[in-house]
Amino acid sequence: MTVEWFWPEGFYTLVMVGVFALASFAFRQPIAVALAIAAIVGALISGNGVPVDHLIEGAFGYLDTILIIVCAMIFMKTVQHIGLMESAAAWMIRRFRVLPFRLTMGITALLMLPGMITGSSSAAVLTAGAIVTPTLLRLGVPPVKAAAAIALAAIYGMTAPPINIPAMIIGGGIDMPYVGFGIPLLICTVPLAIFTGMLLVYPSLKQSAAIGPGGEDKELEVELDRMARVRLTPRLMLPFLVLVVLLGGERLFPQIAPSLGMPLAFLLAAASGLLTGQKWNPMEAATEAVQAALPVAGILVGVGMFIQIMTLTGVRGFFVVSALALPAWLLYVGIATSLPLFGAVSAYGSATVLGVPFLLALLGRDEIVVGSALSLIAGLGDLMPPTALAGLFAAQVVGVKNYFKVLKVCLLPAVVTAAWGILIIIGADWF
Repeated sequence: MTVEWFWPEGFYTLVMVGVFALASFAFRQPIAVALAIAAIVGALISGNGVPVDHLIEGAFGYLDTILIIVCAMIFMKTVQHIGLMESAAAWMIRRFRVLPFRLTMGITALLMLPGMITGSSSAAVLTAGAIVTPTLLRLGVPPVKAAAAIALAAIYGMTAPPINIPAMIIGGGIDMPYVGFGIPLLICTVPLAIFTGMLLVYPSLKQSAAIGPGGEDKELEVELDRMARVRLTPRLMLPFLVLVVLLGGERLFPQIAPSLGMPLAFLLAAASGLLTGQKWNPMEAATEAVQAALPVAGILVGVGMFIQIMTLTGVRGFFVVSALALPAWLLYVGIATSLPLFGAVSAYGSATVLGVPFLLALLGRDEIVVGSALSLIAGLGDLMPPTALAGLFAAQVVGVKNYFKVLKVCLLPAVVTAAWGILIIIGADWF
């Protein structure tokens, strides 16, 4: 079967993507606004007028996901305000200062943690990334490599369990519940996180550890003293313990534990932060969290409208048919290239527009493993300009003005990531 781009659906696709590119690049509109404009134009040229009901339905299509992101962000801001994140980072750096491998793995895990909880790479960069950046630079990691390491760790954190928004979106496209993704997502992300940390961070930490005590260590100690304003104790970790109990108990003991849902679990865990740590203003933390979550939430609203109109005009079905028509080798090439490139719009949009058709084209393999790998490759979109949420934020946090220097360093890990995702898809049943 040959894909004919002069079919009406192909024409609608080109117009919608073209309008989005024009609105976002030429007229500098926010991604969410550009997606909404593209959706309206797509509806008009297809003869559907301005279908307000479909636009509203699409806007609320990812309401559950938005609630999870906002509440998870409130939890992360609480953890940050009580001093837990900085104290944990200071303790880890002091303990493993002369053990570069362990310190590399610890920093990588810390960078991934916010993304694992919120499902947002930008949240990971703006929280953990901002915390560890001064220390990484003082330990001798070049700024460009530090920014690349932060961006990639944030993307792997966004892909890792327990919260993976692209995997939820891809699964929702074929009515597959978000259950059983934990181990496949760990297989997707942990080896890559180790590889990236060893490539970008470990050499500098090893050299710094070999130098031994010196003048630079005094500056580092001052920074660590500033970070460790609150002593790291089990009580300080209360919000994380509450979250583990609420989320883990529901999964381990479904007949006994109440089903609270992720948003309420995050809010209750955040509320426990009132009982520990340094003094903080809950309203200020919640305001910061909502402000940080609004750009991602806006993109999801725009993506929902865009996808709803694509479904209405038959463009989404056109993508499915196109994916099914591809030969196997070209399908894998398309997955490895188009998912990250379309992710320049949004990794969530890439998962919706392309992830679902690709998963349908690969039915017959283990759907959970395939969906996990597709979400990993889609996550690379957060490195792709012009949006490049993870990459641009990481460059901004570290102080690198030219993002393309960061992107150049990220290319090798990105290629390895895409190759690892394709390998997992090919061997899905074995994995």
